[in-house]
Amino acid sequence: MAKFRYRMQNILEIKEKMEEQEKVAYGIANARLLEEQEKLQKLFVRKAGYEARLKELTSAKLDIVEIQTCKRASDSVKSMIRDQMIAVHTAQRNLEMARKRLNEVMKERKTHENLKEKAFEAFKEELAAEEGKMTDELVSYTYHSKEEQE
Repeated sequence: MAKFRYRMQNILEIKEKMEEQEKVAYGIANARLLEEQEKLQKLFVRKAGYEARLKELTSAKLDIVEIQTCKRASDSVKSMIRDQMIAVHTAQRNLEMARKRLNEVMKERKTHENLKEKAFEAFKEELAAEEGKMTDELVSYTYHSKEEQE
């Protein structure tokens, strides 16, 4: 019996490896986004702490130096938050690009898998036709052999 061999198997294997690489890249981009979001969340908590401290300082005995220090720290954290928001946005864009690349590679792999499946179906049909032809020849030979013996 003939063995099925897909002639573009090496291309399919390359597409599968590319898909795995893109999955890893997507996972890294997703982890990076989560890390950046966590940093941003910590900065918001830090800012809230400074604002609460500033409110506490202004309502108690006035210590101008301490109030100014707290105000500068709060302003500094606001600047850090803006920078971190930019980092989060960049990480989101990178994640989206990684997702698009992953989807594209997955489509290519599925296309090649479909081509392989169609080639296999054609192979099975060809094999069935060949077996049918052999059966017809065998039946014909047997029939003619019986006629000659009679």
